[in-house]
Amino acid sequence: MPALSDNLANQLLIALPALDDPHFARSVALICQHDDDGAMGVVVNRASEYTLGEVLRQMQLETDDEALRNRVVLYGGPVHPERGFVLHDGSGEWDSTLEIAEGLYLTTSRDILEAMAGGHGPAHAVVALGCAGWGAGQLEFELGENSWLTAPADGELLFDLPLEQRWQAAGGRIGVDMTRMTDYSGHA
Repeated sequence: MPALSDNLANQLLIALPALDDPHFARSVALICQHDDDGAMGVVVNRASEYTLGEVLRQMQLETDDEALRNRVVLYGGPVHPERGFVLHDGSGEWDSTLEIAEGLYLTTSRDILEAMAGGHGPAHAVVALGCAGWGAGQLEFELGENSWLTAPADGELLFDLPLEQRWQAAGGRIGVDMTRMTDYSGHA
């Protein structure tokens, strides 16, 4: 189990099969921020019921980019489901951006969506509605309870792999075949 001083930002949380919480079963979450007060992340392998075109329309933003309009918006987690979170590369000059790691950012301000709609947003970006949050010590407890594995994040998994391949691929990053894992956990 990681010590409280271990910062898990820029790590993937991979839900083990025994984790049966409907918000997180078979999920992969990118930890965006982690400190003594808790952690915040975004689930990166679950589609929401929305396309980016629908979200942009609700925000009264127009785009001529059909591929952008058809892009799936992710279900980022159960916290703040009405808020948009954009994981992206390239820092840009957005109003509200958190640097997760060198070259990887999380932006929550409208201006990044305006830039994307206008064709001058980041080269790689995924949009999620909602996020995941853990109180002080909660994530460490869940790791100790064998609910999650951790693996380093990488751009290919976050931006390129199809959603349905991300859970298995994340486990593969650390040599684990998720399909061979049991759906129960225990303690010696």
